[in-house]
Formats: sequence, structure tokens, C-alpha cells
Amino acid sequence: MTKTWFRIGLVSIFLLSLAVRFWGLDRFNTLVFDEVYYAKFGNNYLTHVSFFDGHPPLGKLIIALGIWLGSHVPFWHDSVNGLTGSLRSPWDYRWINAFLGSFIPLLNAGIAYQLSSRRSFALIAGLFTAVDGIFIVESRYALINIYIVLFGLLGHWLFLLALNHQKQKRKLFLIISGIAFGCSIATKWNGLFFLAGVYCLWIFAWLWQIIGRKINHYEEINQQAASPLQKLTQLYAWQIILFLGIIPLTVYSLIWIPHLQLDTKYGFIEVHKQILAFHERLGGNNAQVHPYCAAWYKWPLLIRPMAYYYKTAQTTTEPLPVFGPDLPGNAGKIIYDVHAMGNPFLWWFAVAAMLFLLGMLIVSVVMFWRQQKRFTLPKNFTVDTWIALYLVVNYATNLVPWMRVSRCAFIYHYMTAVVFAFLAIAWFVDQCLRSYYRPLQAIGVALSLIILAAFVFWLPIYLGLPLTNEGYRLRMWFNSWI
Repeated sequence: MTKTWFRIGLVSIFLLSLAVRFWGLDRFNTLVFDEVYYAKFGNNYLTHVSFFDGHPPLGKLIIALGIWLGSHVPFWHDSVNGLTGSLRSPWDYRWINAFLGSFIPLLNAGIAYQLSSRRSFALIAGLFTAVDGIFIVESRYALINIYIVLFGLLGHWLFLLALNHQKQKRKLFLIISGIAFGCSIATKWNGLFFLAGVYCLWIFAWLWQIIGRKINHYEEINQQAASPLQKLTQLYAWQIILFLGIIPLTVYSLIWIPHLQLDTKYGFIEVHKQILAFHERLGGNNAQVHPYCAAWYKWPLLIRPMAYYYKTAQTTTEPLPVFGPDLPGNAGKIIYDVHAMGNPFLWWFAVAAMLFLLGMLIVSVVMFWRQQKRFTLPKNFTVDTWIALYLVVNYATNLVPWMRVSRCAFIYHYMTAVVFAFLAIAWFVDQCLRSYYRPLQAIGVALSLIILAAFVFWLPIYLGLPLTNEGYRLRMWFNSWI
């Protein structure tokens, strides 16, 4: 694939992302799901109204920036409401999420390319990320989960760029990477899991080198031909502490300044105690606390997605039912549903691909030991082994911590992990398509077509398009989805 076609592919993915996020963005002239918090909080920054929220302030500050910029645009104000505390158009508090959320597929494509230098892998990763439902839904409303992922992936992409460069460029990429990780954590605390993945890989690389030296007594390899693990060990502890420790912490602390100046009730330390207490009060992870509570093990198989908006109407021509009470049960012939639900086949194939990569890692190590007939460690990783290690470690660091969380959790908490699963299925499909074995090529094509067809089939519940009762039920395959 030439550079020109690669760039055309990336631009096409970005345009697709923009289209599905911006089309009909003001369809619901109301506050959808947690917009009742975050759109209001963003407006509060502009109107100087103090408030408390259970998360750090960056996501709301970005929404505030979007509202301020949107209010100075002389169009897209056909519909307005006062639900944020000021007279605002839905475009005002949604457009910046839609715009910035469109970059997430490109970041996943960038990570894929930095891991492998394969343009086909990068384009497939970007396309699969662009056709996932929960990222579309979260980007179309004034919510903050996309910013955890956006800045977390940006931090990873810049970190991989740093590994692939030397000297001053490496330092520059590490500095910006640390800033991005700090921004992810300053959106929600679980943004820390993205940074934890980098630390785990770095620690693994050093342990691998130290143990390998003791076992194999091999000499240092020329740094110019270094494998990814050797590149990781070129980063010393002081660099990790400075660039990926002190810088993220500094950025995180500085982002709090505007909020603490607005709300002087709590200082920096006390507000963190209040946030921790807020999450501890959320109760157990069951339907009695919230009907859409879903434990971590329900996320990968998409057992319990969430309805962010659900209204019924008699016809598609009457005004959208955004105000007033719902129609009586079974009275509505048209359903408007916004479901925070991933692309089902993408998610199911992705978790299978992640398990495949984990198995591949285990088998490769066992086979190496059998060939050597003694306990030893390979000096180098192949590109595909490095990809498998990178994806498995980062997927685990973004999912495993939730296993010990007892508070009510939701499907959107899986967004930080599932982006790495998207890379896993993209890698698998790319391997199939690049194979000379025709049946494997057919598998790669079939998986891609199924994922794309699923995107088109479930698109109405991502965009909140009008559906008949039959059309709605046709897309709700399981009772737990409703």
C-alpha cells in the first residue's frame, strides 16, 4: 500500500467518524443521560456557579470551552433550551465532543502503525474503531468518557513514537505523552490505567533483560537494531519518574486550578477526599442500586448495555418527545432509542482475538523452551509477539482493576480496555488478509463484512433514529439489552 492510499484511507475514516457523530446532533433538544450533570457543569464554569462533581474537572472544562465557542457561532441555533441553566442550543454543548471524539479512530490507527509499521493493520484498526457504537454515542452527547480514552490513546501513541526515536525527539515525545496521560487522569481517575499499562511494559522489559542476562549471559545488542523490549530498557528510572510521573501529576494538579478558584468550599486535598467518599457511597454493583449496573465480567460479551434515551411517539412527523411525560405503555408506535452499546460482533470477535493473542504468547514461550530444551529467555521478540504483549498488558491493566471494584459500574467503564481489543481483532483480520492461504483470506473478509454489516444494522439505536416496535425489538436480541 502506497503512502498516498494510506493517507486517503485515514482521511476517509476521519470523515466517516465526523459524519456519524455530527449528523442530527441536535435531534433531541434536551439533556440526554449524564448531560444533566456534565452539560450543566460546563455551563456553570461560564456562569461562575460553584458545584461539586465526583470526577476531576477536565472533561467539564472542555465542554465549557465548546459551549463558549458554540455560542459565538452565528448558526446551528434553530433549537434552544434552558436546561443547562442558560439558553443554549444542543449543538453548543455537544459539538466539541463530536469533533474530538472523531480523532479516536485515528489514534488507534496511529498506535497500530507504531507497533507494526504495517499500513493495512493501521487502517483496519482505525476503521473498526470508527464503526463501534458506544464511542459514537458517547461522542454525540456532552459526556466525558471519550476524553479519558482520547488522552489515554494520545499518551500511548506519543510513547510509542518516543520509543521509535532517539535523543531530543524521544524526550519531546515523552514530555507530551506525560501531559496527555495527566489529562486522561484529570478527566476521570481510571485514566490512570492507561499510564499503568506503560509502567507494566517498562517493568516487564527490565525484568526480562535482568533475568535473561543471568540465564543466558548474552552481550548487549546494538541499540540501533534494538527490539521493542530493548528500546523500553533504554528508558531509565529517572526518565520514567520525570516524564511519566512528575509531569502527569503536575498537569493533573494544574487542571484543578480553575475549579478550585470557582468552588472555594474544598481545598485540593479535601476535594479528593470528597470524591472518594462520593464513589464509596454509590453502593453495590446490582440492579437494586441502578437498573443498568453491570459487573466487569458482563462487559466483554456485551451482556448489559445502557439506554441513554428512550421515548415513544405516535408518528415520525410529530415533534420529537423530549419534553413532558412518556406516552402510556404500548401507546407509542414509534420508538426513539439511544443505546450505549458496542458493535456486538466487533466486541465478540475482539475478545476472542484478545484470548487468541494471550494463547499465542503462552505457546510461543513454551515452544521456545522446548526447542532450547532448557529454561532460557529469547533475546528478541518478533513484531507480532511484541504486538500481542502490548495489547494483552494494556487490555489487562484497564480491565483487571475493575474486578475488585464493588461500587455500581456501567458498560462505559469498559471503553478504556475495549480500544485495545479493537486492535487485537484488527491484527487478526490483517494477518488473515495478508496470508497466502485462501481460506484465511476468506475468514478475514468475512469478519470485516460482518462487523461493517452490524454497524449499519445497529446504527439507528446509536443515532436515535425513529424505529417501529418491530424494528426496535429486532435489534434487542436479548432481554438484558433492554
